[in-house]
Formats: sequence, structure tokens, C-alpha cells
Amino acid sequence: MSLKSLSLLLLLQLTCYFSSGSCGKVLVWPVEFSHWMNMKVVLDELVMRGHEVTVLISSASTITDANKPSALKFEIFPVSLTKDDFENAVKNLIKKRTYMAKKPFWTNISSFIELKCTFGGTLMKVCKEAVSNKKLMTKLQESRFDVLLADAIVPCGELLTEILKIPLVYSLRFSPGYKFEKYSGKLSFPPSYVPAIFSALSDHMTFMERVKNMIYVLYFDFWFQTFDEKTWNEFYSEVLGRPTTFLETIGKADMWLIRTYWDFEFPRPVLPNFEFIGGFHCKPAKPLPKEMEAFVQSSGENGIVVFTLGSMISNITEERANVIASALAQIPQKVLWRYDGKKPDTLGPNTRLYKWIPQNDLLDRKKTL
Repeated sequence: MSLKSLSLLLLLQLTCYFSSGSCGKVLVWPVEFSHWMNMKVVLDELVMRGHEVTVLISSASTITDANKPSALKFEIFPVSLTKDDFENAVKNLIKKRTYMAKKPFWTNISSFIELKCTFGGTLMKVCKEAVSNKKLMTKLQESRFDVLLADAIVPCGELLTEILKIPLVYSLRFSPGYKFEKYSGKLSFPPSYVPAIFSALSDHMTFMERVKNMIYVLYFDFWFQTFDEKTWNEFYSEVLGRPTTFLETIGKADMWLIRTYWDFEFPRPVLPNFEFIGGFHCKPAKPLPKEMEAFVQSSGENGIVVFTLGSMISNITEERANVIASALAQIPQKVLWRYDGKKPDTLGPNTRLYKWIPQNDLLDRKKTL
């Protein structure tokens, strides 16, 4: 870094620390697992720039960072749910969603409604116990936060901003049927050329595909209004003491941070307060642990394959694990598999199991296919 760049960086830091208006207090309403990993990148950057960040989580939260030394502050409020209750609800969500993904859309309507209502009940319970906690609300009011950052996929963040009377910034990849973006964010999604999420359609549709896309759009609209919105509308109106709706409250967000690239999306109009931040979580690769580095280098010209089912799935059935291991054993590449379960009987000599893998560092390697 040049002397000029260092001087500018130092000046910005000094301005932040000694100016009354440059650094702020940020309150965060997060979501678990991979959503938290994405949000933490933003929070770490805010802390580096001198802002004070407080993360509001329930006692049932699976976010483990609250138990580690961190520059982030964690405000933990008690709820009647246990960690096991919450984790089981999430696992059931994943299991149901995986099962539904294998079936045609029109056979999933009842399952989708059941899924959302069940998990939505868990989320509402957490939200109710947060906003009804007078001690917590008083503490948050007295803290005088400047802004609240929330993941839009889970309700309650927008309710807190109304109670605390502070601006709201959302982090979002997409909502089912683009419901939030359309009816709260006021974005246009013409069904004639913008396919609904989960539809597996492109923006070049035949007449029958456009009909199918319209059915998707109508389904998501009907589902929200009938089985989801009504409950949250009543809850938000009761808490705020005035008639309001779930979507109206979401629509008061000052900015939407969309976790993808604009040029990866289908062409459509976008408003100024929607900012695409694809790639924000990318970091320079760090050296691998010695044992892992040796295994990667032993792959020769064939290279390596990194296999993981994501942060939410740490274990699978022995039968399925054996099927996967058998398939991986047949390829010429060396395989690094993130898996936290019993070692499969069919595991090949080309495959190593790890409870955790530095995915970012591995994907930077030229040997990774």
C-alpha cells in the first residue's frame, strides 16, 4: 500500500473516531446458518470502520459466535423455546424443502403451506417474546441505535424499527415469489418475461410457459394473503396499536442489499434503494492446513473436488452416505468432503472426510475443478 493510501486510510479512521456524526450504532436482527455467515461479513466490515454493532439474538439461537471473543456485541433475550426446539424446526424445514424439490410444483401446495405455517409459528413466538420483553425494549430504546440491519427472509426486524423509530436496511437474496420485492419494495416483475423464483423457467418463454409462470405468481400471492399475511398483519397491528399490514411495514425499509450480481438476474427495472452486492463475501485465499495441503497436492493432474451440502446439513443417513461415497470413489479426482457422521463403508481411498473445510481457500486453488 502506498504512503498516500495509508495517509488517506488514517485520515478516514481519525475522522470516524473524533467526529460526532461519522460512526454509528447498528442493531442487527439476524437469521441462522448461511444467512448469518453472509451478514457477518458486513458486520465485521462495519466494526473495522469504527461502528458499534449489537446483534440481537434469542436464547434458542444456534449462532455460536455469541460464545466467542468478538468485536461484535451480542444482546441475548430469553425465550420459552430451547436450542433443540429451534434447531429441530430448522431441520424439519430443510427436510421438507428437500422432499418438495423432487416433486412437481402443483403437488407441493399443501406441503408448502404446512411448512410455512409450522416454521412461521416458531418465528412468531420468538418475535412476540422479544417485543413483549419490556426490559429488553427499554434497553434498546435507551441505547439510541442509528439503524437496524435485518435479513428480510425472517420477520420481526421491521417491527423493531417501528418500535425504536430508526431506519431499516435489509439484506436479502430473494423472497418466495419475489413477494417482498414486488409489494413492499415496489419493484416490477412482469410475468411475461420475468420468471417466478423456483419456476425453472427462463426469460424466453413460450405462451404455455408464460401461462405456467402466471400460475406460479398467483399461487405465491394467494398463499401469502391467505395463510401468512393475515396472522402477521394482526400481530403487527396489535403491537403498534394501529391498523397496519406486514407488507406495509416491510415497505418502509430505506435500503435493500441484494446478495447477487445485477447481471446474473433477469432484466427488469430496479429502484435506487436496491443495491446489488454480489461477491461481497469473497476474500483472498489463505494457506491450507499442512495435512490438507499435502492431500491436495497428491491429486496430480486430476485435481480435486470439494463436496459439501452446506452449513445447515451436518449429517445424513448411513444409506445415503454410502451411496454418495461409492459414487465419489469412482472419479479420478481427490475429494474433500465436509461430513460429520459415521464413516461410510464404501468410502474410497481418494476421499477424505472433514467436519469443516476452508471452502474459500480451497476454491481459489487451480487444482479445484
